[in-house]
Parts: sequence; structure tokens; C-alpha cells
Amino acid sequence: MKNTSLIVIAILMLFFSCKEDKKEEVSEKQERPNIIFIMSDDHAYQAISAYGKGLNHTPNIDRIAKEGAIFNRGFVTNSICAPSRAVLLTGKHSFINGKVDNVSPFNWDQDNFAKALQKSGYQTAMIGKIHLDGLPQGFDYSNVLPGQGLYYSPIFIENGEKKTYPGYITQVTTDIALDWLENKREKEKPFLMMYHQKAPHRTWMPEIKYLTLMDSVTFDPPANFFDNYEGRPAAAKQEMSIFEDMDVVYDLKMLDKEGEIKTKYRPYFQKKYDRMTDEQKVAWDAYYDPIIADFKSRNLQGKALAKWKYDRYMHDYLRTVQSVDDGVGEVLDYLKANGLEENTIVVYTSDQGFYLGEHGWFDKRFMYEESFRTPLLVKYPKEIKPGTVINELVQNIDFAPTFLDYAGVDISKDIQGESFRKLVKGDASEWRDAIYYTYYEFPGEHHVKRHHGVRTDRYKLIHFYYDIDQWELYDLEKDPSEMHNVYNNPEYAGVKEDMHNQLENMRTKYGDNDERDKQNLEHYLEVIKE
Repeated sequence: MKNTSLIVIAILMLFFSCKEDKKEEVSEKQERPNIIFIMSDDHAYQAISAYGKGLNHTPNIDRIAKEGAIFNRGFVTNSICAPSRAVLLTGKHSFINGKVDNVSPFNWDQDNFAKALQKSGYQTAMIGKIHLDGLPQGFDYSNVLPGQGLYYSPIFIENGEKKTYPGYITQVTTDIALDWLENKREKEKPFLMMYHQKAPHRTWMPEIKYLTLMDSVTFDPPANFFDNYEGRPAAAKQEMSIFEDMDVVYDLKMLDKEGEIKTKYRPYFQKKYDRMTDEQKVAWDAYYDPIIADFKSRNLQGKALAKWKYDRYMHDYLRTVQSVDDGVGEVLDYLKANGLEENTIVVYTSDQGFYLGEHGWFDKRFMYEESFRTPLLVKYPKEIKPGTVINELVQNIDFAPTFLDYAGVDISKDIQGESFRKLVKGDASEWRDAIYYTYYEFPGEHHVKRHHGVRTDRYKLIHFYYDIDQWELYDLEKDPSEMHNVYNNPEYAGVKEDMHNQLENMRTKYGDNDERDKQNLEHYLEVIKE
């Protein structure tokens, strides 16, 4: 009897010991940080008030900087939508992950950081714009936009099934994200939620509630708006000029009822307008019809037309940004209200930068600063001190290793980025002193030449090639607007030699070479033929 009692006691002790170990295991998992990765599309850092440019006010995005860190030198490796997203998922340059342009397919079968987190016990969700064809891999839940997405009555693909949602895309994306956080995730698990907005991507259709935002403001173009591109022949060949290439109907909403304003892309905007409800159309027309009538009566030409187009562009663009900021606020408020704020990493960034009239342009693609540089703000109360400022050179190849680092997951040796966790903790030792850039989508939309280049703290070297052979060198300290190509200036001979060495070192380090480039070009030309 005594032996039986001892056996029972031993079994009970073993049971409770195992249960306690299980509790500790669950507790440890719960202490691994949640990750909310917020990405907008084409959001210029100039249009975030935390960066101090004074164009608009983004109080909710600014909260991330105030309560965490702001990166003043966040960059991309390839300034175009789909390749940028492939880079952030894989932690590898475009020429390694295979997604070099917007038209070639993306191989979802390759590793990505979401897959690694998922395998390690994270619950994962991808919500909003991803711009990579195929069912997203690495996510327990996905509800994504096909292609670029639509501002009104948007279509989403929820776990492979197409659905149309009533309403405005930015709010719909936020609602889906909040619903997943509240109702669809397993709350005992750490989570990754990739919450990606379409806005402020072209065609910049504002939410009805913001149609009159900043109506009293007239936006003056940047100092180099009427750039003549002297010494920069590749820049002169682009087709992304606000004055010459911005469509007054498709981009600037001059869809007159009489049909008198005829432009190449008018039918495409008509389809976007037709997605609105009758109620939305009434509000839209009440705002835009008087502007259309005024535009038709003035018959603007030359610089007057260019300035008018710039002002209209800025109003629409910044209004779409305001809705993005609202969504960020809703997510931050949810985290705070539900006790998740302390243990959640929140990142805000864009898939690249964007031109807001600099050099006379809209769009991105070039290695010049406004499109090469992207906003980056990160908060994590457990590790990042409020008001931290980071000035080191960070790129979107760094997201994957950073998230894996925070989650305690091994970083694969083939990931090319570096975790910036140590930077926000104040350790900048042994950090990179140069970054590498590639752009491939030529011939193609906006006519930006193929190019690659290297940037250091002060200098930038760019090589445009394929149907051109042009080198550009910039002293960013003396010429931050990149107006003066000093490649052939004898005063910079030593700098030029050093930058050429830097470029070759970068290409060797990351595994880029002329043969890879030739293969990418041949594949691209085949795809666009089809």
C-alpha cells in the first residue's frame, strides 16, 4: 500500500512538473515580440511630418517616431513596387530572389522570413497590397489585393477567394487588419501581421471625407522643379514629368461630364470613377466639378499649367496619405487598449520613396535620393528608447534578418541583409559604410534607363547602361539635390576611383555580375514580348 501511494505521488509530481514546464514554454513564447509591419505604397518620406518637411501633418505615424526610432537613412535596393516587396520578404537583392521587375513572376517556394517565423510558432497574416502574383506562402491568413488594387469598392483575395468589399480601400484594409487581430488570431501565440496599404499609389483618389483637406493651401513646387537635366542625359529621357506626362484626367481627376477633355488614359479613370456608389459620386462631383469648370475656362499653358498640375497632384496625394495615417492610429490604439503595446514591434515604411515635384517628377525608379530613400520608423518599448535617431545606412534587405533576430530565430546564411536591432540599441560598430542599388525595368513604363550604383555616407556613383553608357557622381554634402554631375570633374578624381572600387566590392559581396544582368535582361525582354 505504501509503495502504491509513493507511485501515485511520483506520478502526480511528474504531471505537475510537466505542466509547469509547459506553462514556462507558453510563457516564453508569449514573451517573444509580436510584429506589425506597416507598409504603404509610394509614400515619400517628405510627406511624413516627423521628417520635418512641412508639407502635411501625420500625427499617428509620427507617434511611432516619438515613442521609438526614426531612421534618416533608410533606403531600398530597387525602387519599384513588386521587387521591393520581394526583397523585404527574402532579405536578398532582386538579382538573387529573382524578382527584378514588376512583370517577371515571383517564386513563392523560396524561403522568406514569414515562413521562418511561422515554423517557429508565430501566427502570421498578410493583409493588403503585396503585388506578387500567387497565393502568399508563409501566412496562416492572407487577404490581399490583386495587382495594384482599387481605391473604391476594392477587390481582395482572402485565402485564395476573390471578394469585393464596399467602401474605401485604406479603411477596408485597416478594418480587415483589426478584425484579424481581434477575431481571427490565436491569442496565445506571438504574431506577425503584415498590414500593407495601397495608398498613396497612383491615381491618388482621396477618401470622400478628405476631399477638401488643405483646400486653403497652395503648394509651391521645389526649387529644381524646372530642372533642365544638364549633364544627366538619362534623367532627360524619362517619361515621368508632371508637366509633360501627368494625365489631367487619369491623374488629376478632370473627368468632365461633357467629355471635352480627351486624354490617352481617360477611359481607365472612368472605370475607377464608376466603382463609386451614387452617394460617393455626388460628393466627388460636388468637389471636382467646379475645379474642372475652372480648369477648362483658364486654358493654362507652359509654366502656369505645370504649376497648376503640381498643386492638384499634391492635394490629391497628401489626402490619400491622411487616410493611411488614420489607419496607423487605429492599429496603435488597438494595441494600447488590448495590452499589446509593450511587447509589439511596430514598423512603418514604404516600398520605396517618391518624387513630389523634385526634378519636375512624380513616380520613383531612379537612384536619386527621393525615390532611393524610404521612410522608416520603428517602435518597441522593451528595447527602443523614445526619440531615438538613426543615421546609419539601412536598406530593405535588413527587414528579414531584423525580425528573425527579435524573434530568436536563426538567420539563414544566404540572407544578405543585417539585423538593425543593434543600431536601435545604440551599437553602430561594424555597420556597413556603403549600400548597393539596381534598377532593371527598361524598356518600360516611365522610360527610366537600367542602372546600378553605390552610395556611401557622402558620395553616390551611378552607372546607366544598356542603350546608354553614362556615369554620374554626386557629392551629397555639397549637392543634396543631385543637380551637378561631378564624374568628369578633376577635383573628384580620387573620389571617383574610390567609388568605382566601392561599386565592384558591392557587386562581389552580393553576387552581382554582368552575366546575371544579361540573363535578367533576356528574360525581361521575353516576358514583355508576351
